[in-house]
Amino acid sequence: MNDCLFFGSNNHPKLLKNELNAITKPIQFKFENENENENQIKQISTGYFATIFLFKNGKAIEYLNERNSKRNPQKIQIENIQKVTVGFQNEAILTIEGNVFAKGKNINPENNPKEFMNISLLIEDSNDRIIQDIVSGNNSIYLLTSNQNAYGICSNQYGQLGFDSKTLPKTEKPILMMKNVSKIFSGNSSNHVFLLNSNQELFGCGNNDHGQLGLGESRKEEETDKLTKIQNIPKGKIIDIQCGSNSVMLIEDENENENPKRKLYSCGISLYNGLGQTENTYEFTEIKSSLFENDDIIDFSVGNSHTLILTSKPKLIGFGNNEYGQLGTGNREGQLIPIQIELPKLRFNEDIYSYHILCGNENSFLYYSPFLYFSNLEEDLIKLFRRKEFCDISFKTQNGEIIEAHKLILQTIIGQDENQIEQLKQIISKKSTKEANQIFEMIYSNKSTINPKLYEEIEIEFNLFESIEELMKELIDFEKEKDIIIERKEKQYKFPKLILIMRSELYREKFLSVTEGDSTKFTDYSELSNKSFEIFEYWIYSNQVKEEIEITQEIINEIKRGIDYFQLNQTHPNLFDLLINKFNNQNYN
Repeated sequence: MNDCLFFGSNNHPKLLKNELNAITKPIQFKFENENENENQIKQISTGYFATIFLFKNGKAIEYLNERNSKRNPQKIQIENIQKVTVGFQNEAILTIEGNVFAKGKNINPENNPKEFMNISLLIEDSNDRIIQDIVSGNNSIYLLTSNQNAYGICSNQYGQLGFDSKTLPKTEKPILMMKNVSKIFSGNSSNHVFLLNSNQELFGCGNNDHGQLGLGESRKEEETDKLTKIQNIPKGKIIDIQCGSNSVMLIEDENENENPKRKLYSCGISLYNGLGQTENTYEFTEIKSSLFENDDIIDFSVGNSHTLILTSKPKLIGFGNNEYGQLGTGNREGQLIPIQIELPKLRFNEDIYSYHILCGNENSFLYYSPFLYFSNLEEDLIKLFRRKEFCDISFKTQNGEIIEAHKLILQTIIGQDENQIEQLKQIISKKSTKEANQIFEMIYSNKSTINPKLYEEIEIEFNLFESIEELMKELIDFEKEKDIIIERKEKQYKFPKLILIMRSELYREKFLSVTEGDSTKFTDYSELSNKSFEIFEYWIYSNQVKEEIEITQEIINEIKRGIDYFQLNQTHPNLFDLLINKFNNQNYN
């Protein structure tokens, strides 16, 4: 049974038929179809015209803001859904394969704006069409590709796509906004956007009438149609930014090494607009409250003009507009500063970290979505297949296009024999690019739903494992997390256990012996410089050392000291042998 609470406007769209249009206290949300109540919710996204529920099985249903409410809910006829996002008049869906389907205003206007179309295929650069994340603005959709490039589509009325709004008021195909982007932040009722690059530099553009871009008081009403670097950002790691009429930022304090403190900052105008402060502020300023100053912030969300925060106590805290009861206080009075909201008993004592908050334009959800071990393993492997920086083997398709892959993973799944790899190359050379991509996705994920005939052909040739999940269960304890988390001063790194175990037979014994216990966090990497850690990470995934990196004796010594704990010097190929060979070749040349 799903734990899902709902409160606020019940009118756009009508979600609960027999309830008031304004629900001021959290109530249990139940689907009319009992079968849906048995499905585990993975994610919810809501806007003025639609609300989408995504389930853990990769299927989704949508409620539409239409006069004929009898049609709600409707099944979305797209498989393998990874993420959904809803804006004011647009919806977008990201599949595990990296395709994005969208519909709504400015999407497919010549045909049927109510039908989903694949907008990732509209990206001009054919090598940049694999999407890893999607974000909705009010009337815009943002795409982040596997090559770390950010694209925008639909409305540019406020310059939120980073171009002159007078010469480009809208676009019907994705346009490149910025390269080297790690995250995109916006909101379903927001006309501004933030882009974060790999150096933790933040850029923003779009509507700034409330000072919500954080550019300072001198520019508080200046519309910005060019991506502008945001100055005076609080020190720390940016975890998330949620956008509505204002902006709220979650930052992890870098100065607290063992248990980093997460703090909230906001900018914009105060008048019941989800700012959490009594005074207007046009730069990101800390939201201070005794309600969460000594508590961990688990999740937060920003609607059009209200904000909700979930802490580990557990507490639900809110502030901002409450015209439709979207704060869940039992009344409709707005709140300038944070207040605590009474909640019915759920599963909080069991697993508070599995709850999530979602603020829509005028309503709110609090729902339970636990991490399921291995449920996303196939998804993670496909994403790894798309990460070109770790690829070390190429395949040429029938139409001459090159597809890159990971020799380590292919050898583990289809066999260690080099002839197997050559046989795969022969098969790929006779297939179209589309079929070749499907074959690799099948090898990585064992999903036969993509194309049964192709799956049967590959399965017969290579005798694939029955499922990646079964392999995972054989190799590691089912109760433990699938990721090894390595903490360093600069950032946190995640390595899939499966990939580490694949490195060598050694891991089936010795690697597992060093991961016993409840903790999977390791801090033995403090002696590694950024350059050395980059070498280590690249080798873990690719079996090789980057050609362009110069190897010094200091780097070799650093890595020997830093990773001897995992005894990686006994794996094959031996990282130290590779480093020494490269070092000798450099000196010889």
